Amino acid sequence: MLRIEAACIDRYEAHLRQLDARGPGATHPYFQRPQEGQAYVAVSAPGVHPQAYVSREEAAAACREAGKRLCSRSEWLLGCRGTPATPRPSDGARACNHGKPHLLTRLFGYGFDYEAHFNSPELSLTPGFLATTGAHEGCLSDLGVHDMVGNLHEWVSDTVTSSFLRALDAEGVHRQFQYVQVGNGVFMGGFYSTRAELGPGCSFTTVAHDARYHDYSTGFRCCRDAEPE
Repeated sequence: MLRIEAACIDRYEAHLRQLDARGPGATHPYFQRPQEGQAYVAVSAPGVHPQAYVSREEAAAACREAGKRLCSRSEWLLGCRGTPATPRPSDGARACNHGKPHLLTRLFGYGFDYEAHFNSPELSLTPGFLATTGAHEGCLSDLGVHDMVGNLHEWVSDTVTSSFLRALDAEGVHRQFQYVQVGNGVFMGGFYSTRAELGPGCSFTTVAHDARYHDYSTGFRCCRDAEPE
């Protein structure tokens, strides 16, 4: 983890390991939904496909099992500081894993079924879309945090309130085309098939889904309070 003021943040997007009475066991398949009734622990490591198909509730539980918690939006933004709003000129389009064609329509057309299509393992298994953690070396914040723009959306702990929405408006964060309801969860950073529709770079903020929502684009990383200096 890396220190960000009063907190620490994971360097990499999380994957899941199953928990049993003996502790962490097998790595959960990143292309499958977490199993109901199974406990998981969040793990941050390089060179691993991060866990998609995860809700905020499931992400928060896995962080707790690791002795951590979901980051707040303000902590997440601190960790993302320095990640380019657009790719650095020297890196071109390869800086972060985003701006790719929409895989959902490429595989399934426009007749979507939420469970069968938005949560299909095929989406994460299709080569050239979801990347392993740290694979895009140019997508690194000035603090040393990887993949905060693109790859997977990342859940944060905030809940949508009227004051939260006013703050987004004051920041100039785009939220058109989002169905917004007080009580929704929040995820950040965009994923591999987005770029700046809901804010450029670090500011990309989604407020359209409740805390139980999950699909092929939803992932997370963990934070914890920093030890006193």
